[in-house]
Amino acid sequence: MGAATVETENAWQGEVAWQGHSGARIAHAKGHDILDCRSCGFRHAVPLPDPAAMENEYRETYYADEKPTFLAHAGEDQAWAELAQTDRLEVFEHCLAPTRRRLLDIGSGPGFFLVTAQARGWQVKGIEPSRQASAHARSLGVEVVEGFFNAQSAPTLGRFDVVHLNNVLEHIPDPIQLLTLARGLLEPDGLICVNVPNDFSPLQLAARAAGATGDWWVAPPHHLNYFDFESLGRLLERLGFAVVERMTSFPMEAFVMMGENYVGDTALGRACHAKRKTFDLAFEAAGLRSVRRAFYRALASQGIGREAVVIARLP
Repeated sequence: MGAATVETENAWQGEVAWQGHSGARIAHAKGHDILDCRSCGFRHAVPLPDPAAMENEYRETYYADEKPTFLAHAGEDQAWAELAQTDRLEVFEHCLAPTRRRLLDIGSGPGFFLVTAQARGWQVKGIEPSRQASAHARSLGVEVVEGFFNAQSAPTLGRFDVVHLNNVLEHIPDPIQLLTLARGLLEPDGLICVNVPNDFSPLQLAARAAGATGDWWVAPPHHLNYFDFESLGRLLERLGFAVVERMTSFPMEAFVMMGENYVGDTALGRACHAKRKTFDLAFEAAGLRSVRRAFYRALASQGIGREAVVIARLP
């Protein structure tokens, strides 16, 4: 939760054009411009990094160097994370016949979502580039292919009723290509579920003003794309999907707005994270799961929440 060095003053405003991408410059960080790209329909960084260099990092060093505590924290958080995992799975089950339970998780990370789905009777498979994360997932008893989801690997994976991507698209140089490949693995009327950070959201902008933080969520070269509900929904519709559900999670930016500025303060960030876990789990303890879900759907309808989760159907 460290702060990025981001410059968004007038000196960085104006138009950007790079290799067929063009639009208004909205931020600048670590040698990258962030533009609201007219050709893509969503905000992203330019220049885009070399894919080969990215592959080596995500395969070998990302969890070790960039997120050394992620696997441990994911295990600690699983009782809480399972709430959102179950929310998504129940939407899938509502939309699909009981015989349709084949799920692919692209960028499956440590495998906890696959474990939750498998326990509910889903036939699951993951694909994950990180050597450490894929090994962790297999240790939990789920099938995970170690590698990148691309034109070479996609045809080897099979056909599915649901494709799930959790915190993947923000990292990908060409998200349109990746979603097109994912669409090709879906059976008719299949579902895609995409979860990305909800960036440049109204509460982020309010928190930036309250805490004088700068755009701390802008973090190239690891985060290349900056979606919100509208741009993600438009992209899926452009690729032939029909949106059926929008969901989100607790707006972490609210803590900054209330004076708990965790930007650059890892310990405070974890403390604020613990509070949002307590908030969600309190609904569960009170038997108010439906109220929690309605609360987050209401936030999503206003473009608010830390994540933009969009579930869409392939006609």
